[in-house]
Amino acid sequence: MPIDDTIPARVLAVYAHPDDPEVSCGGTLSRWSQAGAEVHLVVVNAGDKGTNDPSTDPHALAAIRAGEVRAAAAVLGLAGVTLLGHPDGETINDSALREALVAVVRRVRPEIVVCPDPSALLFGDGYVNHRDHRVCGEAMLDAVAAAARPLYYPGSGGEAWAVAALYLSGTLEPDTWVDVGPTLATKAAALACHRSQLGGTGEYVHELVGLRAQDVGRAVGLGAAETFRVLHLTG
Repeated sequence: MPIDDTIPARVLAVYAHPDDPEVSCGGTLSRWSQAGAEVHLVVVNAGDKGTNDPSTDPHALAAIRAGEVRAAAAVLGLAGVTLLGHPDGETINDSALREALVAVVRRVRPEIVVCPDPSALLFGDGYVNHRDHRVCGEAMLDAVAAAARPLYYPGSGGEAWAVAALYLSGTLEPDTWVDVGPTLATKAAALACHRSQLGGTGEYVHELVGLRAQDVGRAVGLGAAETFRVLHLTG
């Protein structure tokens, strides 16, 4: 159970919905950013269906959530945000999505890509992983492979770029822990930016974030942690 103290130069995080990065790896992204890394974010989906109120205008909700993404990114200290705007629940791992992701990889040239583990489907007996999460992760893994080879999507984003490592969050097979004790408050503050989903910015957000991170860290003797399955790519 290794504890990871890597500080990369450039990172690209790619997630489905507007609040997914903060929930999945907000502490790690903030840790890297505070240490001097250039951290970029792609959000694939618009968040237009993130409500239980049938009277909600999905276009208005998407606009609100786009603002929340940018506010949370500022809290985390991210260097840039790309919003692809795919409708929730309708994402397809097709050539168009892969090309868009390849272009970002080649433009950002990250050492590390962070994204959902597409193989994680069933969590215990009470949660089925959202389809958008799985499609996002699968498309990103395919895009990382394509971005490294110049004959895939020539002219998209610049020269071919090989990513050194993939950090897969929301995984059923974690093998790497990142200490997020120093950035736990920042993670909570970033998550609290997503008011449309949380219904407020109360202290309960900080408490919930803290309890979850403490549970994860306990396995390796850390006060608070986030976990990943890490793949070191060799080309």
